[in-house]
Amino acid sequence: MVARPPLKVAVSPMTAADIPAVHVIEQASFRTPWPAYAFRQELETNRLARYLVARVGDEVVAYAGVWLMVDEAHITTFAVIPGWRRRGIGSALLQAVMDLAIEMGAVEGTLEVRLSNLEARRLYEKYGFRPVGVRPRYYSDNGEDALIMTTDRLDSPRMRERLDRLRMPEASRQKAKP
Repeated sequence: MVARPPLKVAVSPMTAADIPAVHVIEQASFRTPWPAYAFRQELETNRLARYLVARVGDEVVAYAGVWLMVDEAHITTFAVIPGWRRRGIGSALLQAVMDLAIEMGAVEGTLEVRLSNLEARRLYEKYGFRPVGVRPRYYSDNGEDALIMTTDRLDSPRMRERLDRLRMPEASRQKAKP
């Protein structure tokens, strides 16, 4: 097996010009996708919402949305286009979301994820999210339960250290482990 070189992932705020690409990712990722106009509405009218896109070269390959609800950063949506998964894009995007949450003044992060989505759950756990409850029959397409996950305080030494460690390149992380 040949190792792939690390990708150069650029994360930036979503703009209206990104909506067509984001909608393609949405349709490829979710059984009941949001319509494209919902993203436009979020960008233009929801003062609580911030959206990010991740690009490899000129291609939008992932996106995330976060709402600041009082002092809680609630990740409302998060997706990587299927052909680009398991290549570190989700990690880069989630790191940017966590940095954005801190910049927005959030005290903690929270989200819901399908119980069956083990890959996403592992990614969220890597970034300090832990299960705190279940929303029964949360997903309208099949009635699946949602796992509610939240972080420790984002300003706690434990979370700061975790985010700083994850921000380091892989080779540096391996050397830094005791």
